[in-house]
Amino acid sequence: MTIKSDIEIAQSVTMHPIDDVANSIGIANDCLELYGKYKAKVNCSLLDSLKDKPAGKLILVTAISPTPAGEGKTTTTVGLGDALHALGKNAVIALREPSMGPVFGVKGGAAGGGYAQVVPMEDINLHFTGDMHAIGAANNLLAAMIDNHIYQGNDLDIDPRRITWKRAMDMNDRQLRSIVDGLNGKANGVPREDGFDISVASEIMAILCLARDLKDLKERLKRIIIGYNYSNLPITAQDLKAHGALAAILKDALKPNLVQTLEHTPAFVHGGPFANIAHGCNSIMATSMALKLGDYVVTEAGFGADLGAEKFLDIKCRIAGIQPSAVVIVASIRALKHHGGAAKDVLGEENIVTLEQGIPNLLKHIENITSNFRLPAVVAINRFPQDTDAEIAFIKEKCMELGVTVALSEVWGKGSQGGTALAHEVLNLIREESTQFKFMYEDTYSLKNKIRAIATTIYGADGVDFSTEASREIRRYGRLGFGHYPVCMAKTQYSLSDDSKKLGRPQGFRITVRNVQIKAGAGFVVALTGDIMTMPGLPKMPSAEEIDVDDSGKISGLF
Repeated sequence: MTIKSDIEIAQSVTMHPIDDVANSIGIANDCLELYGKYKAKVNCSLLDSLKDKPAGKLILVTAISPTPAGEGKTTTTVGLGDALHALGKNAVIALREPSMGPVFGVKGGAAGGGYAQVVPMEDINLHFTGDMHAIGAANNLLAAMIDNHIYQGNDLDIDPRRITWKRAMDMNDRQLRSIVDGLNGKANGVPREDGFDISVASEIMAILCLARDLKDLKERLKRIIIGYNYSNLPITAQDLKAHGALAAILKDALKPNLVQTLEHTPAFVHGGPFANIAHGCNSIMATSMALKLGDYVVTEAGFGADLGAEKFLDIKCRIAGIQPSAVVIVASIRALKHHGGAAKDVLGEENIVTLEQGIPNLLKHIENITSNFRLPAVVAINRFPQDTDAEIAFIKEKCMELGVTVALSEVWGKGSQGGTALAHEVLNLIREESTQFKFMYEDTYSLKNKIRAIATTIYGADGVDFSTEASREIRRYGRLGFGHYPVCMAKTQYSLSDDSKKLGRPQGFRITVRNVQIKAGAGFVVALTGDIMTMPGLPKMPSAEEIDVDDSGKISGLF
């Protein structure tokens, strides 16, 4: 039997007009701004009209530490939403937008897969409604205004050596990580060291996703620190009089995007920060809108629970005043065997020994969600054809020792039917809800103690070592009044430690914080660990080599 690719499956399904999808959850046509027949932006004013409506139940989907073997977190998120919808529940999905960098780099987008996808998947994985371009344009306008201010006389006394604001683009390009610009004469600016981040790592992206409305967006843009003057004082976007123009560029990007799944479940796809270098969650605006329109909202946080889920709970929930009623932790047997040291070419073979060696990674994530954050959880095993009954039984036994049930997820091949068991388990958790949710740290903790709390409790580290530069910056942020901010850890997604090669559940390690960065507009402090980078590079064989479009405009090779 020939297995269809994701794009072939997506192109074989007839979509419903997006206004019909919107109407099904109570969004009137006058609240929609159509981008063709199958995608629309929803006016932010809708939230005001729904302010007195009770919020639905929030379901967070997270995962084990990711591996090349695959976990299927977005696919499970979409399939669970479809399964709840198929059971007659008023379900809405809230996802992040893909970045074109990974789309053309390492194969994989953010629209789900198989028969659990959001569509139109080609649009969503490429230009979509232009949000990424707006974020890049706003980011680069601010960069241009910084350099223009210096060129025109530098009234703010900006120190060109201490500019922290980089340019951005939505593509993987290692060549642009560190550059020198302003060369070739006085007319072309002031020479200085510069660089690019990928757009999803821009503070503009974080601000867009954490803003509660247009007014809040503008206030956050004002607070962006772009660098320091010669007196060592921070310079902001407001000092440059840039915040109004930035808000004008972003006003439409702030509006959540509405699409649908292959089974026509409504899905908000909005915002797309990476969880290894940013907070990794979709926008507060989209989540808030979904919670007012749906009885059950299924959302995801990027990468493993140590990254996306921790930031979802400690940053997004703190700012938005929300909390999940249930958490789904996605794993695959193949991925757990990878964590146990199995080679990629034998992951399909039954091997209880390597599974036993790899399962501590899953158990640590369960411990973090249930014991440390005190949230109810269920494990979803993304089932592959080669998985054996003995392997499944082993995982169930180990999870039951922690009081957590396991449900098989087969949504990739079966759509909503493959997610029914998982949906019932989630509904059971919500009915039995006795949440005593707590954050990992309080606002009153020092920045160093916030970092220590995450590293020792969530990662399992023995402690944290701070570089001289990181300690100096932390002291400065305290003096500037940022000590109460939450912390956003920038760490490899592949390990609970800051070393990507330490798989499973590492023991006897320490986390090294090499530097910290203030994101005053977003409202958090970033702690940089390991060799994490904010501009990825392309792999040896980028996915871009396989993507094409025929004479009729039909795209192929996109997963």
